[in-house]
Amino acid sequence: MYKVNKSEYILSAAWKSQWPSHNLPEICLAGRSNVGKSSLINTICYHNGLAKVSGTPGKTRTLNFFNINDEICLVDVPGYGYAKVSDKIKESFGEMIDTYLRGRSQLKGLILIVDYRHKPTNDDIQMYQYAKYYEIPVIVVATKEDKIKRNDLKKNEKLIKTTLDFDNNDIFIRFSALKKIGVEEIWDAIFQLID
Repeated sequence: MYKVNKSEYILSAAWKSQWPSHNLPEICLAGRSNVGKSSLINTICYHNGLAKVSGTPGKTRTLNFFNINDEICLVDVPGYGYAKVSDKIKESFGEMIDTYLRGRSQLKGLILIVDYRHKPTNDDIQMYQYAKYYEIPVIVVATKEDKIKRNDLKKNEKLIKTTLDFDNNDIFIRFSALKKIGVEEIWDAIFQLID
């Protein structure tokens, strides 16, 4: 079991010039605006207020960097697919994420967060395909596992994998912030990518 002794917010960056200059391996977290990215970060780091959980989807407008144990850096990118954000802002999000994913040598992998209850959206599919195109290893984490009937778990997992055209070299993890399901599996998967 990976023990998190230190988890701290480093900085928020809108431009490449603001990215932190460190040699820590980075894992990027991407997903729709209301899929539970902040809850996931707080849960796996055992630190409630680390990532701000907002009642307003689409709040994250920058890349947010978090230092974990001086060993790993988690990078939270703006949520996508949020309708109330203007096209111009959506475009700048896209450019910012694109610049980061293609140009960051410390990047070791992407955690794509999807809602276990629903079929992945076109944005989820695009993000997954984008990562595959640039050969970025992906961990697909399906959140809100606790809200699904036991006998629907396999069926929903199959739907998610089929919709994404899931590559079996990638990792699929069921996650619940409420029940702390999947925490250990996420750390194991992260260490597989950075070792």
